[in-house]
Amino acid sequence: MKKERGLKIFTGTANHPLSEEVASYVGVPLGLGETKRFSDGEISVYIGESVRGDDVFVIQPLCNPVNDHLMELLIYIDALKRASAKRINAVIPYYGYARQDRKMRARDPITAKLIADLLTTAGADRIICMDLHAGQIQGFFNIPVDHLLSLPIIARYFKQKNIKNGVIVSPDLGGVTRARELGERLKMPLAIIDKRRPEPNVAEIMNVIGDVEGKEAIMIDDLIDTAGTITMGAEELLRRGAVAVYACCTHPVLSGPAKERLMQSPIKEVVVTNTIPLNNNLKLDKITVLSVASLIGDAIKSIHKEHSVSKLFD
Repeated sequence: MKKERGLKIFTGTANHPLSEEVASYVGVPLGLGETKRFSDGEISVYIGESVRGDDVFVIQPLCNPVNDHLMELLIYIDALKRASAKRINAVIPYYGYARQDRKMRARDPITAKLIADLLTTAGADRIICMDLHAGQIQGFFNIPVDHLLSLPIIARYFKQKNIKNGVIVSPDLGGVTRARELGERLKMPLAIIDKRRPEPNVAEIMNVIGDVEGKEAIMIDDLIDTAGTITMGAEELLRRGAVAVYACCTHPVLSGPAKERLMQSPIKEVVVTNTIPLNNNLKLDKITVLSVASLIGDAIKSIHKEHSVSKLFD
């Protein structure tokens, strides 16, 4: 008699609270998995239950410390493959190394492609990720990729604020598509900050394209890292007549001087999701965290039942 393919969810150590929330939403307990380290720092993973013939989902964002979390995910995938899991789905709410997605100069690496190769070689059968830094990263994989979007969640939150005279602002030319979609959902016009970046994590405001005078501005990006771009953009928008500035993103990387910059910035509220856990020392009164657990949970249920995932973006 053929065994019915079971659904199991495991988690690495990167974002245990999100994994628990997803598992609770799906209605299954988290799988028995354990991560240990040898004295020299090598990572060891132990799967404490049978996964033979099962549809297994491993939740692990590639956030700080990204190299440890990446290696842990690869070892989890390898362990599950060797334990005869039927299908291994890597759920990566935040896909690290995505900002190097093409060669900007001679002899540059393309790390987004390297990570795709590592995950595939380790044995992943499918990738589920959220708000990739660049959509073309999906094409770096030769396995199915489900690209989830947090825009519906962010749009619902801002709809509740009933902003009457708002404008959606893209902090750079590369984020125009994301900003335009949020603008369509909120029925607000679009403005763009034309920015030059002389080196990584350094931004220079050049110009603001569009009318922001007298409006409440909502800046949207895929991630906030050192918060230089978002805080400089907020200051420029206020100089050009905006009456208030909100900022929102999917991934709150918030490294280096991000906390101080956000505390001292004129931004009224920073809206993020829980793809990356906020450490206690990064929590601020002006940061609002929205959960993506139901979106990831619905995707897991749809994939397991072989249903369409695209309906989740409506």
